[in-house]
Amino acid sequence: MAIELRIPSVGESVTEAFIGRWLKKPGDQVRKDEPVAELETDKANFELLAPAAGTLTRLLKKEGESAAIGEVVAYVEEGEGAAVSSPAPSPAEPAPAAVPRPPSVPDPPVVTPPPVSTTTPSPPPTYDVNPVHVAPLPVSEPSAPPGGVDLKPRVMPAARRVLEEYGLSAGEVRATGPGGRLLKEDVLRHIEQSRARAQGTGAAAAAVSGQGDGDDVEVVRMTPMRRTIARRLVEAQQTAAILTTFNEVDMHAVYDLRARYRDAFEKKHGVRLGFMSFFVKAAVDALKQFPSVNAEIRGDDIVYHKRYHVGVAVSTDRGLVVPVVRDADRLSFADLEKTIAELAKRARDKKLGLDDLLGGTFTVTNGGLFGSLMSTPILNPPQTGVLGMHGVQDRPVVRDGQIVIRPMMYIALSYDHRLIDGREAVTFLRRVKEAVEDPTRLLIDV
Repeated sequence: MAIELRIPSVGESVTEAFIGRWLKKPGDQVRKDEPVAELETDKANFELLAPAAGTLTRLLKKEGESAAIGEVVAYVEEGEGAAVSSPAPSPAEPAPAAVPRPPSVPDPPVVTPPPVSTTTPSPPPTYDVNPVHVAPLPVSEPSAPPGGVDLKPRVMPAARRVLEEYGLSAGEVRATGPGGRLLKEDVLRHIEQSRARAQGTGAAAAAVSGQGDGDDVEVVRMTPMRRTIARRLVEAQQTAAILTTFNEVDMHAVYDLRARYRDAFEKKHGVRLGFMSFFVKAAVDALKQFPSVNAEIRGDDIVYHKRYHVGVAVSTDRGLVVPVVRDADRLSFADLEKTIAELAKRARDKKLGLDDLLGGTFTVTNGGLFGSLMSTPILNPPQTGVLGMHGVQDRPVVRDGQIVIRPMMYIALSYDHRLIDGREAVTFLRRVKEAVEDPTRLLIDV
């Protein structure tokens, strides 16, 4: 018996997924719950699992194509040695004509042809016909369609959203989906082609003046994750009054502590003692004293979170993701390091689930990993605060009236000024500085 493989639901806000990569091909044996494909949404990546043991017999989607939540994308025939069937038309497609005709000979029209004219007719338009009603028409068909036939393509929900976003109509875009459906990919392809033509025109004009790049461009479609990152960054800038305050931290105490206990810590807990756990601990300590930094604005209300779910920014080859360390205040240094390391590994291996990315109340990001000395981190909506760490440099500072060389780090707090006043932001950041410079404060809660 053939079993359907459907796109599973991964959250209320997720309506479609892209086939990132098929891990199996038709004819391959699969075990129950074995990964068959890698799926990608605008929030996270996950795997499509086989619902039963058997043979993968048919794939309905190609890599890179999108599928709605609940849509069938493949079939598995239960049992061993099931025959591999060739792809069949989707239910919306009509049965092939009883007598196939050569491609060069068009099917005769259903309606009575108009009287023969001695004048040369203008080139007839091309229709994207919905095959639910009639068979697909050749390009050279007459301009007058059979009576009662709906020539409008069936617009899929994802495609409709993109059409509305770019102010396009369905008639402007060529539909290529099964049954004449207008897919999101069709709209995006149309937009890319329009941009490429516009860029080509501009490049040609610039080339005339000696300023053009000619063909030295490459157009690559944004991934769902990159589109989401772009949308959320613009959303943060447009909806929040973002300001940033700075301070600097003397990392001498942390360096000394790590040097003394690094080997013993790693031997006991199986993970390295890094910088991030110190800053997460310090941030949670400061959040407890300044609840507005652990809050969010919902309409005219302020929502104060009583739990401390800290997002830790992780860079991947697909962009920046922010998995969440839940109840960070209840975790030890070792538990924090283990959790952060595990989330970072899963992010880079594309194994994060949607639950790993939702529910954060505050974020910590470390631009120092890439050599950043100072930056203004951007908020992760609807959060009202984000702490930025940066690179450590040996710099001359004054201690007890003496100039000494210390490992120094600039830190930054970007905050939503609608909710957080400057005094709160500065005092919050100073509290983080004090906790990192004297880590024993975190142990005895002073």
